[in-house]
Amino acid sequence: MNKRLIALLFAVLICVASITPAFAQPSVPRMVDDAALLTEEEVSELNTKLDEISERQQLDVAIVTVNSLDGATPQSYADDYFDYNGFGYGDSRDGVLFLLSMEERDWSVSTSGYGITAFTDAGILYITEQMLPYLSDALYYDAFVMFADYCDDFITQANEGEPYDVGNEPKEPFAFLAALFIGIVIGAIVSGIVCLIFALQLKSVHTQSAASDYVKKGSMHVTDSREFFLYSKTDREKKPEPSSSSGGGGSTTHTSSSGRTHGGASGKF
Repeated sequence: MNKRLIALLFAVLICVASITPAFAQPSVPRMVDDAALLTEEEVSELNTKLDEISERQQLDVAIVTVNSLDGATPQSYADDYFDYNGFGYGDSRDGVLFLLSMEERDWSVSTSGYGITAFTDAGILYITEQMLPYLSDALYYDAFVMFADYCDDFITQANEGEPYDVGNEPKEPFAFLAALFIGIVIGAIVSGIVCLIFALQLKSVHTQSAASDYVKKGSMHVTDSREFFLYSKTDREKKPEPSSSSGGGGSTTHTSSSGRTHGGASGKF
């Protein structure tokens, strides 16, 4: 009886292992703040957000902050952190990781598996350009929330068959454009009111019908006159734009120390 029970339990364990997705749960949290840039509450909120996105999209989205790269390059550190901490869904280990190092103010993005498809070189550049002003101003929580939201959007876009890439950048949010338009209109109205106030204060100034009315009589005596060439007509033809052999799209890849293929980019903030 005991042998049968042990055999049954062993069979159940094998079944559970066979239906559990490989690398479905990393060995560390998806928000690791070793540089202590965030409050405990902010770390908890980001972990909840990253877990929800990762599990819903079946692609790990992770953020890591460190004080030092320990002599490694930002890209290799990000790749190795992804590989050796069990990140990535499925056999292709689909995922994306954002690394921030405070020692030399470095950032790096490492993509793997389907993450290489979803986050092209142009897409990574777009995301990091939006984040850099926040990182430079030490608004780390806001930058990380932005990264998570963009990742969610980029994965969804890739799932629809056309990842964000060169010539297919994300559209600017309508709210931002509306706010910009409203700001321009309000600025024009305020400027108009100020100019009108100043104009009404000019009580001794009146419009004259000719330029000579503005010249004091006897104040100008022409002693010499010359002719100057003022205008010319030039026909110009636009120079053709140089063609690109690579097209500029897609993702460049490299091999990490573990032998896995990664995409990504790095820079300073």
